[in-house]
Amino acid sequence: MRKSHPIRRVVLATAATVSGVVLLLSLKPASGPAAVSAGGAAPQQTVAGQQAPQGGSQAAGASSGTVTGDATQTQYGTVQVRLTVAGGKITKAEAVQAPKGGLSDQKTAMAVPKLNQEAVAAQSAQIDAVSGATYTSDGYKKSLQSALDRMKSAGSGSSSTGNSGAAQARTVTGKVAQTQYGPVQVRITVAGGKITKAEAVQAPKGGLSDQKTAMAVPKLNQEAVAAGTAHIDAVSGATYTSTGYRQSLQSALDQAGG
Repeated sequence: MRKSHPIRRVVLATAATVSGVVLLLSLKPASGPAAVSAGGAAPQQTVAGQQAPQGGSQAAGASSGTVTGDATQTQYGTVQVRLTVAGGKITKAEAVQAPKGGLSDQKTAMAVPKLNQEAVAAQSAQIDAVSGATYTSDGYKKSLQSALDRMKSAGSGSSSTGNSGAAQARTVTGKVAQTQYGPVQVRITVAGGKITKAEAVQAPKGGLSDQKTAMAVPKLNQEAVAAGTAHIDAVSGATYTSTGYRQSLQSALDQAGG
């Protein structure tokens, strides 16, 4: 009896182990579907969270549709871009006008499809010019930027409820600032309390001033939009133009209530 006792223990232990394995195997099919259903619940919640803003957000609805940019004149003809927008993003870009006739037909056919693709990919006018079609590319980017400005203005204006007029884009022109080399006057487009576009309607010209104006004004325009104020840096080599620009910009902001 003493010799059989250890054997009995081994038999019982083996039986217990086998029973445990059987129980584990029988539990796996039950846990599998539970895991799948739990994993399926999370995507359903995510989708519902994405659909709710689309159905109830006014901003999303207002930033959908088509927007056409300004017609831009180039050395070889007119370029005009139209965007299709959905949910505040560009889904399609096309040139409704482009240079045509003679060699321009070939350049347009080569450049425009690439520019369209880049506009959708970049979601901005910061796209590369197509080699061999520089004028068309420049005109495309300018028209694209004006379309984007209108898209932003429309989105800002429609996101306000009960006071949409105050949020709509409006243009304000600052006072003329006299400088040592000529007058500077700035015009800004304001929407939703922000500068969406800045441009110099007057700037020093003639002789060396032409070069300085061409160098300085685009930078000042960009800085004005980025900063949203007249506290922008002067452009090196164009101090007088920069100072006059800031003075006129400030007067425009004062008129706009900024």
